[in-house]
Amino acid sequence: MTENMNITLFEMEEHETIQSKKDMILSLYNSGTTEIEAIAAVSGAKPSYVGSVLQREGLINNYFDLYTSTAHPMNIYSKHFQGKLGFKDVMTAHRSVRNLEESYGYFANNQDRAGQHHTLEMALTMLDRARWTGKLEEAEVYRRWLVRKLSNPLFAEAKEQKIEAKKTVETEESPQVKLKLAA
Repeated sequence: MTENMNITLFEMEEHETIQSKKDMILSLYNSGTTEIEAIAAVSGAKPSYVGSVLQREGLINNYFDLYTSTAHPMNIYSKHFQGKLGFKDVMTAHRSVRNLEESYGYFANNQDRAGQHHTLEMALTMLDRARWTGKLEEAEVYRRWLVRKLSNPLFAEAKEQKIEAKKTVETEESPQVKLKLAA
């Protein structure tokens, strides 16, 4: 009887193959199902996981969400933050926020609104990553920075921009005015 049980167990092991989610994702993609949402539905995985598996395997390079690694740059601004943001502990979060502040200021000085937007987006991403992994104190560091940035009245910012634009115009016109006076 023991011999029959061993044969039955052996036969079951050969016929039953349990596929990991990663293997299922890769199999679906390689068989022609390329939409992340469809692969997620069939495999039972979250779209973020599907996207990261396919990206890691080099099958796609254009998927970005909350959990996409910063090793895959989203745009030209991503390099400013690569390896500079984290939430391992509160100290790391504070150091990261200082990096965000420096980048935000740099982009503001260059009137690069897309850079400023990406900085805010990175802060929100880090806030959510920390929050949803249970690192609430670390998440709070990012939240406070975002709230400060987003609490500035827009009309005050617009006024500052007009003053800066006026200074720039005056500076640029000065040589012309001097030339006219000399003539």
